[in-house]
Amino acid sequence: MTERTKIGVYVCHCGGNISDYVDVEKVVDSVKDLPNVAVARHFVFMCSEAGQQLIKDDIKNLGLDGVVVASCSPHLHEKTFRDAAKAAGLNPYLLEHVCIREHSSWVHSDNREGATRKATWIVKTAIAKISLARELQPIRLDVEREAIVIGGGIAGLRCAIDLARAGSTVHLIESSPFLGGRVPQIYKLYPSGKSGCEIVEELIDEIKRYPNIKIYTNAEILSAGGAIGDFKVTVKVNPRYVGKVSDDVIAKCPVEVPDEFNYGLTKRKAIYKREHSYPDIPVIDMDACTKCGECNPDFDQQPQTIELKGSLIVLATGFKPYEPEEGEFGYKVHDGVITLPVFERLLALSDGKLEYNGKEVRDIAFIYCVGSRNEEHEYCSRYCCVATLNASLGALEKFDGLRAYHIYRDIRAYGKYETYYEEAGKKKMLFIKYDPEEPPVVEKSGNKLIVRVKDLLTAGEELEVPVDLVVLSVGMLPEMSEVFTMLRVPFSRDGFLQEVHPKLRPVETAIGGVLLAGACQGPKDTVEATASASAAVAKADTYLVKGYAELEPFIAEIDPEKCDGCEECVGECPTSAISIKDGKAVVNEALCKGCGACGGVCPTKAINLRGYYYDQLEKMIDSVGGD
Repeated sequence: MTERTKIGVYVCHCGGNISDYVDVEKVVDSVKDLPNVAVARHFVFMCSEAGQQLIKDDIKNLGLDGVVVASCSPHLHEKTFRDAAKAAGLNPYLLEHVCIREHSSWVHSDNREGATRKATWIVKTAIAKISLARELQPIRLDVEREAIVIGGGIAGLRCAIDLARAGSTVHLIESSPFLGGRVPQIYKLYPSGKSGCEIVEELIDEIKRYPNIKIYTNAEILSAGGAIGDFKVTVKVNPRYVGKVSDDVIAKCPVEVPDEFNYGLTKRKAIYKREHSYPDIPVIDMDACTKCGECNPDFDQQPQTIELKGSLIVLATGFKPYEPEEGEFGYKVHDGVITLPVFERLLALSDGKLEYNGKEVRDIAFIYCVGSRNEEHEYCSRYCCVATLNASLGALEKFDGLRAYHIYRDIRAYGKYETYYEEAGKKKMLFIKYDPEEPPVVEKSGNKLIVRVKDLLTAGEELEVPVDLVVLSVGMLPEMSEVFTMLRVPFSRDGFLQEVHPKLRPVETAIGGVLLAGACQGPKDTVEATASASAAVAKADTYLVKGYAELEPFIAEIDPEKCDGCEECVGECPTSAISIKDGKAVVNEALCKGCGACGGVCPTKAINLRGYYYDQLEKMIDSVGGD
């Protein structure tokens, strides 16, 4: 390996973020006379146009064959400096960007001498590394304009529409017999004021306009895998056992079971469909069906197994509402204690007067933070406060004479939704703040439920609130799916799917080509869910519209002369990127993430990591060995 002998070193002041705590001039003086260093400079803002131009001019005028930039995090400006090197004619991977702001000045602001010494070590190792750097090229993968969206709720529908509008073929997979997810169950959404059914109906009307959207409902994913540009998903579409029939035919069905869509508040037939649902074809619940034949079914229908291909996968699998434990705030112990999703259906189904189990409801207590911000679920579900306020306002708007009590730990009506809290106050709803160490207690007394609570707003006075209905404002839980394991998608500590970075890469997972949309990533309201769906599509289109994807070249590289085919690396690889072919290990460039785990177990040192070759790492260690 020929060493690079004309390296330029550039140390950034970062305005003062670095130079206030690191002696940048001393760092430059410490490295300017090292072997292979042609020039060393410091500058107030290396990322500025002037700073970039300084690098470009030195590459051209001094014939630099390597560059080291010491500044802020590479997450922020590595691409900036690589682009500058490329514009000057230097291979962008012959530039090494090291961080001396977060790693030196900010963490050692109380020790200027130590911060300077550490910054010098970092720069020296970067010089050693770049002196043995190879010219690398990004990995280019062809990308067909075809995507797979998993989940048919509002986030999945929004994804499918936006992808199709841009000209891509979309395969939309939904596990239930009908599209829409949980949103159709909501009585009235904020801020639009429309019902959940109306919102979904509008999206489905858009879906129907795009023949390049292929829909698979009542579908089960059997397998999923691949890499960006080449994902394969095997889907089993379960039969509906009946064609399009009239409502009269459905009414003839002799079987009735609790309707899960209405949380058991009503019953449905064994053959059923949803109002405003899509597809507008009933389905037979075979667990309930007696096979009487009244609906002219076709019980000979068999599941269809379909192989789908896509360049990208968008996960929009949604959430499930928290189900309180028996006895939690009287749930399943006292009649009249329900959750907020059930209350939404109760509002939608009630006319004239609000009734629950045949009893008229006049007084309602809403208890907040049920299933959120506790030992089991530490996170805040965010949407619950405004959803509860919105539902209570909807109830007062629909039914005269209701009284509402909001028993809360905290209220977070974030953004523009503070107006809902203000409106509730104007409607003379009462707000009672409780201490989480002393939560409310729900008891039964005659025909009334009694909520006992110490009100922090009145110096801890204990109140007894008699009500007809207690509504528990429950949080969101992640909806688990086997496809997550199939695709090896990482989870956050809260159990939701984890993005790479909440600001820099907010809809990407660590698995290239697998994107996130909606509440599978974390609690979101409908506005945020659809916004994240459009964001996922915007990212997807950067590949689909362009027709190719470029991946970083920092992946495992096998030396076939040293490889003995022991398969140690195969078992160690977390992304299944390595296989054995003709007795030698080979790497799938699209799957490899460059983690280096394979190199750590290779007994013959047959595996290098591009950009981090063994000789580079050894020289980096030697560069500071005497300091």
